[in-house]
Amino acid sequence: MSDKKQVLNSKDLNDVTDIITSDENTSKVNSDGKSVDVELLNTPVKRTRKPMHQIVGSFLSGIWRVIRIFILIGIVIGSLFAAAYVLQQDELVRKQFEGKRWALPARVFARPLELYVGKSLVPNDLHQELQLLNYTFVTHLVGTGQFKRNKNTFYIQTRGFQFAEDQEISRRIRIDIRNNKISRLINTESNEQITLMRLEPVLIGNFYPRHNEDRVLVKLDDVTPLLTRGLIAVEDKKYYEHFGINIKSIVRAILANVKAGKKVQGASTLTQQLVKNFFLSNEKSYKRKASEAVMAILLELHYSKNEILEAYLNEIYLGQNGKRSIHGFGLASQFYFNKPMSELTIEQVALLIGLANGPSAFNPRSRPKAAMERRNLVLDVMAQEGVLDAKLVARLKTKPLGVTKKSPPSVSPFPAYLELVRRQLQRDYQEEDLRSEGLLIFTSMDPVIQIKAEKVLKKRVRKLERAKRIRKGKLNAAMVISNVQGAEIIAVVGGRDARFAGYNRAINASRQIGSLIKPAVYLAALESKKFSLGTPIDGGPVTVRLSKTKIWKPKNYSGRDLGMVTFQKALLYSMNTPTVRIGITIGLDRVIDELHKLGIHREVAPNPSLLLGAIQMTPMEVQQIYQTIAAGGTYTPLTAIRSVMDSYGKALRRYPLQVKQIASEKNIYLLTYVMNKITKEGTAKYLAKVLPAWKNAAGKTGTTNRNIDSWFAGFTGQHVVSVWVGRDDNKPTGLTGGSGALKVWADFIRAIQTKPFKPKRPTGLRFYKVNKKSGLLHNPACGTAVILPFAVGSEPTKVHRCSDFYYEANTLDGLRPSWEAKKPVNTKKVDQTSRMNLEGNPGARIWNDKKQIKRQPAQQHDSSSWIDKLMKR
Repeated sequence: MSDKKQVLNSKDLNDVTDIITSDENTSKVNSDGKSVDVELLNTPVKRTRKPMHQIVGSFLSGIWRVIRIFILIGIVIGSLFAAAYVLQQDELVRKQFEGKRWALPARVFARPLELYVGKSLVPNDLHQELQLLNYTFVTHLVGTGQFKRNKNTFYIQTRGFQFAEDQEISRRIRIDIRNNKISRLINTESNEQITLMRLEPVLIGNFYPRHNEDRVLVKLDDVTPLLTRGLIAVEDKKYYEHFGINIKSIVRAILANVKAGKKVQGASTLTQQLVKNFFLSNEKSYKRKASEAVMAILLELHYSKNEILEAYLNEIYLGQNGKRSIHGFGLASQFYFNKPMSELTIEQVALLIGLANGPSAFNPRSRPKAAMERRNLVLDVMAQEGVLDAKLVARLKTKPLGVTKKSPPSVSPFPAYLELVRRQLQRDYQEEDLRSEGLLIFTSMDPVIQIKAEKVLKKRVRKLERAKRIRKGKLNAAMVISNVQGAEIIAVVGGRDARFAGYNRAINASRQIGSLIKPAVYLAALESKKFSLGTPIDGGPVTVRLSKTKIWKPKNYSGRDLGMVTFQKALLYSMNTPTVRIGITIGLDRVIDELHKLGIHREVAPNPSLLLGAIQMTPMEVQQIYQTIAAGGTYTPLTAIRSVMDSYGKALRRYPLQVKQIASEKNIYLLTYVMNKITKEGTAKYLAKVLPAWKNAAGKTGTTNRNIDSWFAGFTGQHVVSVWVGRDDNKPTGLTGGSGALKVWADFIRAIQTKPFKPKRPTGLRFYKVNKKSGLLHNPACGTAVILPFAVGSEPTKVHRCSDFYYEANTLDGLRPSWEAKKPVNTKKVDQTSRMNLEGNPGARIWNDKKQIKRQPAQQHDSSSWIDKLMKR
């Protein structure tokens, strides 16, 4: 046995199967010398397989471990993305909500109506002003924005207004008007007399943001508690309890919608509604809904409930007015009821609350029945939630909706004036600021005068069309009105269709002005000290040398030789040839300089035809010339804006007066003296027939070649008015200044309250009786006398001699007068035409040499360009 063990110990364990052993206690040893059961070693090795289910289980277990790893990684990555998304949304919420929340339109206001004892005020004008302010006519005053009238006595509960410099408080007043003047103005609550007060200004237009959203911001403290309580009761009962989303409402809505098989109930809180309107779109998707929930929670984390509620009141969409979206309850109150929120009744507040659920579905103008049902439902809910008494609700449900029949216009009712305001603002503000910063712009517009001007112009233009048999709609007109004091533009009419926001003729229509330029020519002549009102001027044919080969021979409107006339008569009857002689004598440069002083900024070419109005100007430019003359020679740029405030009531800019004296007061007095005579004896004597004697005025007519343009510009003691009448296609109208524009002007002055023209005579002026032909001192023995004012030192010193000869219209005998008396036949005659060309005409001075004339004979100018456009009147 030991030998066997020795043998086993010396052989490899792999050969153990070759040893023959007996059946008893056979054994083997391993390499360590330990005994090993040989039988066990001789047994063949059998590899067993696991069952299939165990193999599959093991495989699936491994896969699940991998999936769990990926899920864990996904959760981590998703959490990171979610966190990044939430942070991004959080930044968006805070950035937009803490910054400028809305692009606010600029509001443009008319002038506030000042009230004081002694103010000129027509009762019907006051009534119209109150209607424009949307005051309600009542039999008994119970709240702000109401008035009652007993003939010429008014009782008004004013609203008050925050101006830049102070605040006009709300008060109850009484106004008595006698003879178109305020005779009594008292506070009926204190029974004290009021020295001076203002009504709030009329809103005349807006400059909307480019996305056409409009809103009037309200503060939560200024809103009636009825609105907020009712809104919460109807839209979000748990508003002050949830954190942006209401889980119970979401579950309840899901169950109700599943049960009905369609969406019958919503679960959005007021915060979610605000998020949807303020940050998101109306897209119906789960992604948008998830973003809405996240942002609602973030909004609640950063801001108080009251801040969110105030934003909701200003953001919620409540209707559409053309292209303009109506946002917020402040604007909706004006849009549907034409009154501020503070003046709404309970049932009107309930209607606005109902519109929050669907302004299109419950539009009270297009769907009054649905709107009534929705309003009554809101009233019932408010009763159920204890906001209103049930008996009161029963009475309120019987009342009508109370909305205005027509929605306010989506564009300004005064587009011509608004365009003028925009142009002046663009000098100081960028376009985007005008549209988005919520500026409050206060202008000088008088809405009552504006409306009267529009009506008068439209009516008269139609009459002129019929009188001249012009096809309806072809004749048009424009008008500009300003105050004498301050040069503030109070009305602008851009065409016969004043509501059309299209071509604004008052600002854009550049037309030849004809004889409207003559006051500037005559003022320049008076300023030159070469002329007085009595200076005799030749009214016969005149020749103006233009160049070596061209001459110009203008004619009078009548085509006749008008004889010898005085300086005053030449302007009085708008004579052409005397005007040319005067203008050439003083020089075109002086005339152009005078135009610039009067306020014309465009470049003016030194053409002799300028003297008869061969220059294009807009009605606004003409207005500036006559504004300066009417103000006594004081140049003040025309303006439509008084001040600008930001949306918080802080004054940003004021527009102070710029005053510059551009002409002698004496010469302005002499000029306006003649212009006043024009309205009594001259080309505008029609005014003396149709205006009351106390409405004294001064002005000048203007007619262009072929009667294409008809003009009249003039002024009273209070108003300056320029009128143009013509066709847009530049065809003849058959109207002169006296038969067209003058009649529009007369109709307007007759319709308004104004002060008479009463110029104050400056020192250093005296009146003299002079001969109407020679301008010399009157000789009682012969001739006709006229009384004319003269500046001391310019008055005539010689007495008219009865033997002196001054020809009148006579084209046959060829006689040419001298400056004063007829000279002996053998005396060399030098007429005014020669003097004019020698003194003030550069072309004549250059080419006056006789030899030069012989070598190159002058030919009459026959140009078809600017000469053919020569003004006749």
